[in-house]
Amino acid sequence: MEKRDWYIKMIAWREIHIKQRHFVLLLSVIVGFFASVAANILKSTIHFIQQLLTDSFSRFEVNYWYLVFPVIGILLASLFVRYIVKDDISHGVTRILYAISQRKSILKLHNVWSSLVGSSITIGFGGSVGAEAPIVLTGSAIGSNLGKFFKMDQKTLMLLVGCGAAGAIGGIFKAPIAGLMFTLEVLMLDMTLASVVPIIISSVTATTFTYIFSGSAFMFHFDSYQPFDVERIPQFIILGIVCGLVSLYFTRGMNKVEGFFRRIKKPVWKLVTGGVMLSLLIFFFPPLYGEGYDTIEALINGNAASVLDRSFFLQLGDSPWVLITYLSLIVVFKIFAAAATNGAGGVGGIFAPSLFLGSLTGFIVATVVIMLGFEASLENFSLAGMSGLMAGVMHAPLTGIFLIAELTGSYNLFMMLMIVSTVSYLTIIVFEKHSLYAIRLAQKGELITHNKDKAVLTLMKTENVIETDLQVLKPEMTLGELVKIISKSNRNIFPVVEEQTGMLLGIVLLDEVRNIMFRPELYNRFTVKQLMISPPATINQQLPMEKVMQIFEDTGAWNLPVVDQQKRYIGYVSKSKIFSSYRHVLVHFSDE
Repeated sequence: MEKRDWYIKMIAWREIHIKQRHFVLLLSVIVGFFASVAANILKSTIHFIQQLLTDSFSRFEVNYWYLVFPVIGILLASLFVRYIVKDDISHGVTRILYAISQRKSILKLHNVWSSLVGSSITIGFGGSVGAEAPIVLTGSAIGSNLGKFFKMDQKTLMLLVGCGAAGAIGGIFKAPIAGLMFTLEVLMLDMTLASVVPIIISSVTATTFTYIFSGSAFMFHFDSYQPFDVERIPQFIILGIVCGLVSLYFTRGMNKVEGFFRRIKKPVWKLVTGGVMLSLLIFFFPPLYGEGYDTIEALINGNAASVLDRSFFLQLGDSPWVLITYLSLIVVFKIFAAAATNGAGGVGGIFAPSLFLGSLTGFIVATVVIMLGFEASLENFSLAGMSGLMAGVMHAPLTGIFLIAELTGSYNLFMMLMIVSTVSYLTIIVFEKHSLYAIRLAQKGELITHNKDKAVLTLMKTENVIETDLQVLKPEMTLGELVKIISKSNRNIFPVVEEQTGMLLGIVLLDEVRNIMFRPELYNRFTVKQLMISPPATINQQLPMEKVMQIFEDTGAWNLPVVDQQKRYIGYVSKSKIFSSYRHVLVHFSDE
């Protein structure tokens, strides 16, 4: 009881002495710090496990441990999720989008640590996924739970979720601008300038502490680049189109393969199917082991031949055709490796696979261009491909541009990155209007896009706009009794409810009875049951406001009855009341 009193006093003291706006800035710093700590713990743990397992492997021999380690990792991760976490922690970014859309930006407390453990085991043992989505979920969970602890309102919770995501990206990549762009493009709603400032602070704070923890070196060492040349713009456009098409393959392919695993109901069979698929793919294509950042490092630094290490293809030599064939097969099979990892019970995201595939795609296109007799930089194209795939898969061109520039320090290549990312994005949206993160929610109609109208509707609750002052009618009432009720009412619509069960039977409209209500000889001839009609639709009290508005749009109605799960009458919702509430929330939402 004493602890509870202390907590209440602390919250009250904060509300009195620290302004909300200033406190949010303080919280954004705290969120950024903890996101950085979490990101560095995750990276260190993954690298430790990988070095422990694979450091002794020979570069020039096929290693049969690749058939074992991934299965062990997925098994340990799935057991951890199933028996310790007891909750679904896969698809981290999708879960954040769902929390913003449907759960009022509330993420469970275990998300602060569970994704770290699950993804460390999965990726460390060779799972062909990335650590970025888990760390974004971790950072967002830190922001959400810190906001809940200090009793922040829903708008602030949403902002702190964005701060956590930005801090996570900034912390794991040392890329503060990319952290901001990722949050605005992929996660967040239509933000005001005042909302952007805490996100910037969180991202910069996380990046700063990552510099302190791990030094100032860029994530990828890169110092060999060709300056931008206007004559090569057609090549960049072609690369952008190819990246857009590969992004489309990646998006739809991942969705279909994951759908295949969802149809397998027994966890044991998921583990067996996914484990065997992943192990065989890694055995024949070792670059599919883990995140694939070693492969990216090799391609952007002119050491492409090392990608053939530990594979059967090494015996065929390192001619361009062998290398292109090998890398092309990896591009094709990467979606199967990534989907098998998550489908079998592992924990990971698509951030690293997008960068990995982009690097390979850029290298392949550059090699083909050179074979056709044109000049092209293998290193530049590998970098631009990473930006293009990220822009396409995530529908986030700005994130792709700034992330690659910040990862490598290649700020002189902005024009190339901008062209490839923009063309890739324009290519994929012709075929697929949602990112891979959002497509799962979009298929269920649970996605809020970057739209202030939908953002505001999410902040509104149906229960707050229900009107209960309408006069309720019984079905056995006569027309005469109805006329008396109409004379005392200022409404023109009357719900008809069964007295014993409270079930809504229908409605009586003033317009429908106006032609007979002044004929006393009919007062005992007609009953309410005979005069009532069915409403255009009914609204369940649990429906989110966005779906309520869609029902109004579809029916063309201005007033609709609200019922519970058992179809019992609760009240009425009117468009005018919703618009009034909308204006109020919009002012609050946009308040600087």
